[in-house]
Amino acid sequence: PRSTPLYSRQRQMCIRDRYISTRDNSKEYSFEQVFIKGLADDGGLFIPKEVKKYSAEQIKALSNLSYQNLAKEIIYPFIGDFMTINELSDIVDRSYSVFRKDNVVDLIKLGDATILELFHGPTLAFKDIAMQLLGNFYEHYLKKNNKNINVIVATSGDTGAAAIDAIKGKKNMNIFVLHPHNKVSLVQRKLMSTVKEKNVFNIAIEGNFDDCQNLVKSMFADKEFSNLINMSGVNSINWARIIAQSVYYFYTYFQIKDDRPINFSVPTGNFGDVYAGYLSKKMGLPINKLIVATNQNDILHRAISRGKYEAETVLETNSPSMDIQIASNFERLIYDLNDFDDRETQKVMSGIKEDGKYIIPEDKMKKIDRDFLSASINENEVLDIIKEVYAMHNIVLDPHSAIGFGALKKVNIEGNNIVLATAHPCKFPEAIDKSIGIKPDLPDELKYVMDEKENYDIISNNLSKTQQYIKEKI
Repeated sequence: PRSTPLYSRQRQMCIRDRYISTRDNSKEYSFEQVFIKGLADDGGLFIPKEVKKYSAEQIKALSNLSYQNLAKEIIYPFIGDFMTINELSDIVDRSYSVFRKDNVVDLIKLGDATILELFHGPTLAFKDIAMQLLGNFYEHYLKKNNKNINVIVATSGDTGAAAIDAIKGKKNMNIFVLHPHNKVSLVQRKLMSTVKEKNVFNIAIEGNFDDCQNLVKSMFADKEFSNLINMSGVNSINWARIIAQSVYYFYTYFQIKDDRPINFSVPTGNFGDVYAGYLSKKMGLPINKLIVATNQNDILHRAISRGKYEAETVLETNSPSMDIQIASNFERLIYDLNDFDDRETQKVMSGIKEDGKYIIPEDKMKKIDRDFLSASINENEVLDIIKEVYAMHNIVLDPHSAIGFGALKKVNIEGNNIVLATAHPCKFPEAIDKSIGIKPDLPDELKYVMDEKENYDIISNNLSKTQQYIKEKI
C-alpha cells in the first residue's frame, strides 16, 4: 500500500518549504525555485527559513519504515507544493527500483565499526541516492511547466556519472558534465563517456576539479547566459541533494539497536554529505559526532581542528573525488556559526574569495566542537588501511571509504561508529591493486562499459570557450 505521511494532517505545522539565501535572508523562495536555480542570484546557498525539530516520539514513529517510506516522510515536508504526496511516493519508488539492494543501502559489521554501503545504485557511488530522485524531479517539473532545461554540472568523478544516469534520455533536457581532464579514474570516466543518449555531453576541462566548479559558478553568475539556456545545476550545493542524503542517516540510526551514542565518519571534500548528517541532527536525530574525513587535500580538517579555512594547492591523490580545496557547502555551516547573520556570512565569503582564507574565531570553534571532529589521511595511510581491512575482514574498501575508516581510528571515539562507504572499490582499481594486488571487478551489468567507445571533448579552462561549446550543442 502507498505510504501516507504520519504527520500529513499536521503538515502546515511542520512545513519547511520556504527558503532563504545565506547571503540575503530577506527574500523568500519556494522549493521549486531552490531546486531549479541551485545557487541563489546573490551567490549564496539556499537553506530552509526554519528547520523544525522532530520530537523523540515522532522519531520513534519513523523507526520501522522501509528506506523508501522513510524517504517519503523526510523529504515531503521540505518540498511544499512542488508535488503531492502521491506523486512523491511514485517518484521515490521508481527512483530506488534501480538499486541492487531492496533497502537501497546495506550495513556491514567491521570489527567495532559498522560500514554503511551507499554504492548500490546504477553508477556505484553514494551520489546515485540523491541523483536518481533529482532526475525524476526534473521530469516532473518539465512536464508540469512545459519547459526545456540545460543541467550543467562539475564533477570530481562520481557526481557526473550519477547525474548522467539520472538524466540520460529524458525529454526537454540536456546535461553537460565538466570533469578535470586526466584527473578522474578510468572507470569513473568510462561510466560518463560511454553513454550514447543524445542529450548527454561530456567536457574534459584542462585543469582540476576546482577549475570545473568555478566555471559552473561563473556560468550561473552570468545572468544573460544562464537565462538564455535555462540553466540548472545538480552539484552538491543543490538543496534537494542534501535532503535526499539526510535520509540514510535516519535509516542507519534506526538499524542500530543499542543505546550507546552514534557517530558517523564521512569521507568528504565538498562538505555536502556531512552537512546532510548535520541537518539530520538539527532535525532532532540524536547523532553524537560527525567526523569529517579528508585526504591530503585537508582544508576541512584544518578548519574543523584548527580554525583555519585556507585554500592550498590541490594535490592529486588516490581518492580523486576528494581532490578539492574549495568546500562549496561549508558556507551553510558558516551561516549557522555566525548566528544566521546574512551580512556577516556575505562578509566572510567575500574575504575567502579575496584572500583565500577564513580564520574561524574561538567562540565559533566551540560551536563546531559540539558537532564535529575531523582527521586527514595521507596517501600511504589509505593504502595501508585498505590492506589491513582486507587482511582482517576480507572486505575491500575503496580509497574514499578507507579514509572514513582511518579517520574513525584517528579520532578514537567510543560509541556506535558508522563509516560511510561512498563508492564501490572497482571504480579505483589502480589504488586497490597497489594496496592488495587485486583488481576488483565491475558488477556484471556494468562490465560492458570498459569495451565501449568513449565520447568527450577536451576544452581549455576558459569560460567563454566553454559557454560557446554549450550554446553550439544546444
